[in-house]
Amino acid sequence: MRKTPLLLFAVLSCSVFLLAQDGPKLSPEVEKYVSVSAAVVALTHVRVIDGTGAAPREDQTVVIRDGKIEAMGSAAKITPPAGAKVLDRAGYTVIPGLIGMHDHLVYPSGRPGGMYLVNKLAFSAPRLYLASGVTSLRTTGSLDAYTDLELKKWIDEGKIPGPKLHITGPYLEGAGAFTPQMHELTGPEDARKMVQYWAEEGATSFKAYMHITRAELSA
Repeated sequence: MRKTPLLLFAVLSCSVFLLAQDGPKLSPEVEKYVSVSAAVVALTHVRVIDGTGAAPREDQTVVIRDGKIEAMGSAAKITPPAGAKVLDRAGYTVIPGLIGMHDHLVYPSGRPGGMYLVNKLAFSAPRLYLASGVTSLRTTGSLDAYTDLELKKWIDEGKIPGPKLHITGPYLEGAGAFTPQMHELTGPEDARKMVQYWAEEGATSFKAYMHITRAELSA
């Protein structure tokens, strides 16, 4: 029976990066999830799938220093640096951390034909994504952008565990929104002001939704 795949960035290099000397001081809440805290880690005898479409590489050694891959090659040719934390992972597979391009931090709680609302998963969503190997994600539309921005800040500061977050501003929606949690744009100037405001607050992308007009989208 094959062992569970080892997610390189999610499990190991993320931990090493967080503990690098120039990184943030981790809170006790984050430290309990860290399994490897050495500045230099060598994974030996692993299978590597690099995500490029190339064939898997067998019996490899991967050397990670301060959260970055320093060397990778045949275990017969790569010698772990002196002082490195050496982890023999024969039978394991290493893959890059997954990048989520459309990942929400909410869960729907409405009913068909009635008021549709969504609940914020501020505590569980970042942990679940990270546990699934997602190490960087884009939130793709927000119904509570301030919470998303603060979650990003807390993760970056080492206060809570989670992937690197790229925050999408509130939905750009026109008249006819299916939930009262969305602002309905009143025209092009309203759309322009909304984007400018949330961009200044820290949003790095926006999601144009179902009822936005051409004029609003153009603005």
